[in-house]
Amino acid sequence: MAINVEYINPFLMAATSIIKDICQIDMKVGKPYVKQTAFAGDSVVIMIGVTGEMRGQVLIALTYQKALEIASKMMMGMPVTELDDMSISAISELGNMIMGNAATILSTKGVGIDITPPTVCRGNITISQSYAANICIPLSGDDITIELDVAVKGDKI
Repeated sequence: MAINVEYINPFLMAATSIIKDICQIDMKVGKPYVKQTAFAGDSVVIMIGVTGEMRGQVLIALTYQKALEIASKMMMGMPVTELDDMSISAISELGNMIMGNAATILSTKGVGIDITPPTVCRGNITISQSYAANICIPLSGDDITIELDVAVKGDKI
């Protein structure tokens, strides 16, 4: 199956840019591959739907420990030892910022999208999606690996 980079690149550009700005981490982009959306018990997944001229969903997945580290960086270095309402709000906002930035990039290409509010899931989860193939792109830097799963399709690109 061919992967249309025009669909994927705006999400990659947004994720690497926002993580660098907010967390001061330079992320390297790994090799994209098609993946089932199943996650292990220590996973934290930020799920955001995409509507408009592209439809589907984007998942941002990381381990529980790395989610705590990201939340701590987002909260000005305040130590975060558990995913409570405040730290979940912080990583949800990371998802919002990445997706908002991706929406802006897509709009410059003439593609209008809207995003749903983020949902944060934890534990052993499998998210079924039959709408579009799920393309997984690993991002890594500073001992943190984030999995960006993009399952969207659209009319314009």
